[in-house]
Amino acid sequence: MFKKILIANRGEIACRVIKTARRLGIATVAVYSDADRNALHVEMADEAVHIGPAPSSQSYIVIERILEAIRKTGADAVHPGYGFLSENAAFAAALEKEGVAFIGPPVGAIEAMGDKITSKKLAAEAGVSTVPGHMGLIADADEAVRISAGIGYPVMIKASAGGGGKGMRIAWNDAEAREGFQSSKNEAKASFGDDRIFIEKFVTEPRHIEIQVLGDTHGTTLYLGERECSIQRRNQKVIEEAPSPFLTPETRRAMGEQAVALAKAVGYHSAGTVEFIVDGKANKFYFLEMNTRLQVEHPVTELVTGLDLVEQMIRVAAGEKLTLTQDDVKLTGWAIESRLYAEDPYRNFLPSIGRLTRYRPPVEGIRADGSKVRNDTGVTEGGEISMYYDPMVAKLCTWAPTREAAIDAMGAALDDFEVEGIGHNLPFLSAVMRHPRFREGRLTTAFIAEEFPEGFHGVSPDADDARALAAVAALVNHRIQTRAAAISGTIGNHRRIVGTDWVVAFADQDWPLALDVTGDVATAVFEDGTALSVAGDWRPGRTLGTFAVDGRTVSVKIDLAGPAIRLRFQGIDITARVREPHVAALARLMPKKAPPDTSRLLLCPMPGVITSILVAEGATVEAGQALATVEAMKMENVLKAERRATVKRIAVAAGASLAVDDLILEFA
Repeated sequence: MFKKILIANRGEIACRVIKTARRLGIATVAVYSDADRNALHVEMADEAVHIGPAPSSQSYIVIERILEAIRKTGADAVHPGYGFLSENAAFAAALEKEGVAFIGPPVGAIEAMGDKITSKKLAAEAGVSTVPGHMGLIADADEAVRISAGIGYPVMIKASAGGGGKGMRIAWNDAEAREGFQSSKNEAKASFGDDRIFIEKFVTEPRHIEIQVLGDTHGTTLYLGERECSIQRRNQKVIEEAPSPFLTPETRRAMGEQAVALAKAVGYHSAGTVEFIVDGKANKFYFLEMNTRLQVEHPVTELVTGLDLVEQMIRVAAGEKLTLTQDDVKLTGWAIESRLYAEDPYRNFLPSIGRLTRYRPPVEGIRADGSKVRNDTGVTEGGEISMYYDPMVAKLCTWAPTREAAIDAMGAALDDFEVEGIGHNLPFLSAVMRHPRFREGRLTTAFIAEEFPEGFHGVSPDADDARALAAVAALVNHRIQTRAAAISGTIGNHRRIVGTDWVVAFADQDWPLALDVTGDVATAVFEDGTALSVAGDWRPGRTLGTFAVDGRTVSVKIDLAGPAIRLRFQGIDITARVREPHVAALARLMPKKAPPDTSRLLLCPMPGVITSILVAEGATVEAGQALATVEAMKMENVLKAERRATVKRIAVAAGASLAVDDLILEFA
C-alpha cells in the first residue's frame, strides 16, 4: 500500500480523497494556487505545496508544477480527482516515467476514451450502441454547418476532450451551428487545451443515465449499477440519483454489460463511468462517452452499494485484486445528490463570487426517520468563492429506503442548509424536490428548460404554505416584541404590552390574525376562523428555526432586516411585515418605489472577463445579435441584443474584468 498520496486537485474532491486516505492510514499532500492558500483541502492534508498563480492554466493543469510537488514531498502515488489533469494521458505518462503510481486507468485507456471521437469508434467496434454523427475533425464553422445540416437538426456540438458541460452546444439551425461551433471551440481550448470538435445527432427526449464500472489489473471488471443524471442545465448536471426510476432490471443489465465490454476492450482498470443517452420514448440507449476518472456524482453509487470508490481506486492502483464479484453488487435503497452551485437562480443561474458570510451545512449522519445525510464540500464559513474555478460549492446527498423518502429527506436537508454571502441555487434545488414531475420520475435532460421556461423566480406559496408562513412570522414577531419588552422593562408605572392582533403582509397579500400564546406554543386564528397551532425553537439571534405547524415540521431560515422578517423554506422566499391593524391600514396607502430603467444598458450579468466586443459604436443591431462575450468560471457566455437598437457608447474593451451590473455598452 502507498505511504503518501498527492492529490492533484482542489476543493471538495481533494477533501474527499483525503478523508479516505486518512482512514487507510496514508499520508496526504495537497497542492494549491494563490487563490487557495487558505482553502479547506490545504488545511486537511498532512503537507501542502504551492504550485502557482490563481488561474488553473498557471497552476493546477501545469504538469511540471505537479511533478515538482511530487519530487519535493516524496509522494509515491497521485490521485487526480476529476477535471484538471484527471483525464490527461500526458500527465499519467509523466507519472509513470517518474515511477509514481497514477490512481486511475492506464495511459492507453485514457487516450482511447478521453478522445470522444476515438471512443465513439471503439465503442461501435465493441458492440456498444452509438448515436449517429460525424466523428471526423471539423476544420471551421462553415464545415460545421454543412455537417450539421447533413445529420439533421437538432445536433449536439461537442469538444472531443470535453466534460462537465464545457465545450457543448445544441444547435437547431445553421446560425446556431455556426455560433455554437465557435463557442464550443473557444471553451474547449480554454478548459482542456484541445479545441477539436465533433457533431452528433441530438436525441430530443433524452435521459442521461450512466453506468459505474470498476476494474482491477487482474482481469476483473464489474458494473455497479447506474446513476440518473437527467436534471441538467447547459449540459451541466445539477441533480443525480441512484438507481434510475426509468430502468428495468433487464435494461440495467444490458447497459452494464455493454459498459463492461467497452472497459475490457481498452484494458481499463480503476473506477470509470460509461455515459449513455436513453431515448425515453423508444427505450433505446446510446453510448455518449466514457469518463476515465472518478465522477463528481460518485457518492450516490457509494450510498446504494456500500462501497468506497476512492478506496477501491487506491487498492487497484496498488495492485490489489477486487474482493467482490458481479453477483456481490447489490443496490440497496435510493440516493439523491444535489449540487450546490455558486450561481444565482434569480439571474438566470449566472455565476456568483464572494465571501461565504454564512456556511452551515445540515448535520451529517443517520436521522430519526432512518434516512442518511452526507455533504461533500471543500469550503468553510468565511471562505472565498473565486472567479477562477468551477462554481460548485458542495454536493449534498441523502439516502433512504425508497425514492419518495430520499426526496423528502433531501427537501428537509436543503431547508437546513444555510448559505449567505453569494448567490446560490439552494432555492431552485428545493423547488425541484417538490415538483410533481420530478417526484413522479418523468425526467429528460430538458426538464429545467421545459418546467422553468422563463427562468426561476422562486416558488409561490400555495394557500396552506402561506397560512403556515403567516403563523410562523407572527410567532417570530411575538418573540421579538416580547424580548424588546423585557429589555425596556417598566418605565414609571407603564410596562410595554405585546398585542395579540396582527396583520402579516407578504407577496401583496394581507393575513389578519389573532395570536394566542401560551408558553412555547401559539395558536394563530385567521379571519375566516381557521386556526393553526405553531411552536418552534427559534429565538432572536438565530438564523434557522424548526417549527411545528399543525403537526407539520418545517425548517425555516429567518433573517431580520429592521421591521421586515425574511422567511425561506422549500424554495419559497418571502419578506413579511407584521404590523398592528391600524399601522397595516396606513401601510397600504404608501406609494411603491419603481425600479430603475436599465432597458438602454447592457450590464454585465456576472463577474467575469470580457473576451470580445462584437459591435461598434453607431452600429445598428438586431434582436438576437451577439454583442459581447464574457468568460466566467471557465464558461463562455454570449450576450445578445433583446431588440433592434443602435449602439451609442461602448464602455469597456476586451480583457476588462467586470463585476455584476457593470456597464458594457449603452444604446441610443
